[in-house]
Amino acid sequence: MKVQITNHSTMSDLYIMNYPSHGINLAGVKDSTIENIILNNSLGDAPNNRSNGLSAAHNSDGFNIGNSANLVLRDSKVWNQDDCVVVSDSSNVTVSGMFCSGSHGLSIAGGGSGTGHNTSNIAFKDSVVTNSTNGLRIKTDFNATGSVKNVTFDSITLEDIKTYGIDIQQDYLNGGPTGTPSNGVLVEGIMFRDISGWVVEGAMDYYVLCGNGSCSDFEFEAVSIIGGKGSSCNYPETGCPET
Repeated sequence: MKVQITNHSTMSDLYIMNYPSHGINLAGVKDSTIENIILNNSLGDAPNNRSNGLSAAHNSDGFNIGNSANLVLRDSKVWNQDDCVVVSDSSNVTVSGMFCSGSHGLSIAGGGSGTGHNTSNIAFKDSVVTNSTNGLRIKTDFNATGSVKNVTFDSITLEDIKTYGIDIQQDYLNGGPTGTPSNGVLVEGIMFRDISGWVVEGAMDYYVLCGNGSCSDFEFEAVSIIGGKGSSCNYPETGCPET
């Protein structure tokens, strides 16, 4: 469902079940509040005859926020198989009171081809991410340009995370990461505060893969993620947070 609401609008009290693709696409939304929404795509967890035993649902993002400004998303629940909330090319967005299950986590998607791919002043807070591939994530496209600035993840609990607890990577491609980061997207002013929880035994607590010189000013305050096989961080120079 594509939503285009502007000028101090409110969307609330919706229950959307078993959507075939993206849940709510907030495109070009300004000065608005989205609250008390339930997106339940849990039937997409089941495999079909084309999914090789994996979840049949694909690109089932819960809330996709793009080209938006001065937006509040709060007090909502998502059961899905892709990003719970993903923000791109937007500014002054606050996401709070979320419950996310089965997802790829709370995410920033940074960069793109051409100009204008800038994301700034984004806050994720007071939320729970459970039974998900990733917990908290910043992904920037390989060989893209743009910026991700002033992003805060605050007071978030992670439970039963399958791949990465905290994930920042600059080698993202839709078909899979390249393993080699690029540095065309600047990622700076990133704060993780009061983050706690656990990942499964084969997962990584922290994974940071920055391009050469493209990451700066990361802070980890009262962050503790445990349970994984280890961590890998090429930024900051001091390495991954100690748990």
